[in-house]
Amino acid sequence: MEILERRENNLLNRVELTFQWDHPNDPTPSLTEMIEAAAKSEPGSNKDFVFVKNVDTRFGMPRTSGLVLVYGSEDSASIEPDFVRTRHNRGAIETKPEQSLEEESDAPVEEDEEEIDGDGDE
Repeated sequence: MEILERRENNLLNRVELTFQWDHPNDPTPSLTEMIEAAAKSEPGSNKDFVFVKNVDTRFGMPRTSGLVLVYGSEDSASIEPDFVRTRHNRGAIETKPEQSLEEESDAPVEEDEEEIDGDGDE
């Protein structure tokens, strides 16, 4: 990850990083990879307060660019919308929603089978 521009926004207690990431022969970096790389490029930052925005990968080019917001505290990071914070914290929790979806999908199937069996007996 190459940092093209670094701006300090003291009013919002954050650092705004414009980045470019060349990834020839590799797929587009994941959100988790971008967060980790941005946290490494900004010393003393906490990964929980790093938010990646405006990511753009041009078709046919192995180059991704975007904006990273690195907040200094939890209070200052609270201005980010809830869906953004949830999306960024999902990296460690991704397997749990899939399991719950499977459990939910099993329950209705059993109910449907009972209804089909009940209709066939009449």
